[in-house]
Amino acid sequence: MTTLLATIRKELLELRRDRAGILVLLVMPMALVLIVSLVQDNVMQATGETPIRVLLVDLDNGFLGRAVENHLRIDGGLELIRKQGDREISEQAARKAVVDGEYRFFILLAPGTGAALREQVRRRAEESFVPASKPAKPAVPATVPGVILHFDPAVQGAFRTAVVNSLQRVLLGIELREKGAALSDTIERKMRQGMGGGIPLPPGGDATKQAPPLRFELDTEPVLNLREAPDSGGRSPRRPTAAQQNVPAWALFGMFFIVVPVSGALIRERQSGTLRRLMTMPISLAGLLAGKVIAYLLVCTAQFALMVAIGSFALPLLGTSGLVVGPEWPVVGIVALSAALAATGYGIMVGVLARSYEQASVFGAVSIVIAAALGGVMIPVYVMPRSMQAVSVVSPLAWGLNAFQDVFVREGTLWTVGPNLARLTLFSLATLSVAWWSLRRRSEGE
Repeated sequence: MTTLLATIRKELLELRRDRAGILVLLVMPMALVLIVSLVQDNVMQATGETPIRVLLVDLDNGFLGRAVENHLRIDGGLELIRKQGDREISEQAARKAVVDGEYRFFILLAPGTGAALREQVRRRAEESFVPASKPAKPAVPATVPGVILHFDPAVQGAFRTAVVNSLQRVLLGIELREKGAALSDTIERKMRQGMGGGIPLPPGGDATKQAPPLRFELDTEPVLNLREAPDSGGRSPRRPTAAQQNVPAWALFGMFFIVVPVSGALIRERQSGTLRRLMTMPISLAGLLAGKVIAYLLVCTAQFALMVAIGSFALPLLGTSGLVVGPEWPVVGIVALSAALAATGYGIMVGVLARSYEQASVFGAVSIVIAAALGGVMIPVYVMPRSMQAVSVVSPLAWGLNAFQDVFVREGTLWTVGPNLARLTLFSLATLSVAWWSLRRRSEGE
């Protein structure tokens, strides 16, 4: 018992001396719980539990825009934004807001939509009353300009479906109200025409034998149509598949998780004295770091290539949609190389700064999980709370994932992904600079 108590005391004393290790063990899991919980808090927005912010561009300037806004306010599914400051938002400004990621959708009401809706409804109400002897008439094709929905191609299933369903319910309610009003006016007018026309009575005095029988045929075809706008090239909008989201997302997660073996190798070299012996050899510190960077860069590149191969060939064999790289593969390769460089630089920095293998492994693993949660790997950024969306811009995994989505979903070019590539490159240079400075200071101190 004495030996056991002494052993317990020794371990607790060692743990108390390792204050950074205590912080890693206690604070990092707490931060992980808080951040993941906050990230997942707004997932129900994608299923319509809370309002989704959508821009409205009302070029019709009539009753329809006001009706859509009032219905959406009552329905609660969408929160409509019509103005920027004191001015109505323009179509160009709405497009830019969607491209920049400020909003994921905007609704466009074409000019003349409200007037065309009322005219079409009035004509259908008139044609609903036909003599019984006439054959049924085919449905009148809609000539209403319609309501156009523009969306970010990176938006996926549940979120898009929630917006479309909410908007369709609103449009159906407006159309039914207009049809009811038009039908009521038509019935009243036809009754007045029949009574004011002085229907002659037959010799027997029975008026029902003189009135011609009528058949009521209400056209149930919708007048207001909701359609998704094609992209700028005139093609139908591309919808992201599960492979386009998951393959690059989890490939990035795996690449950044190299922080554990990289930092562990550096700590073992330091503890065994290998790093000190290497630094006494005729090789510069920058050259030593460059060798490590290139070695782990090859590992990350091979890892990404394996993930792409699985997404392209294995997923279709399992009955799901596969990853199609297409002609943009050079840009994909450049993005993967930049992400691998950022992951390697971060792993080297953690390995240099950590004092023990436990610190490096726990801090490195948990920090990557947090960065993945913030960056949209586990949950798309656009379904997070707005506060977490603002924080997500600091995650290097968000930069890499946004670049991959620009290529796979938005058909982006090297110029399009340039800002995210610059962020990844600067991050890798910053982490490697910190590692180089720390190693140099340590070598000079020895």
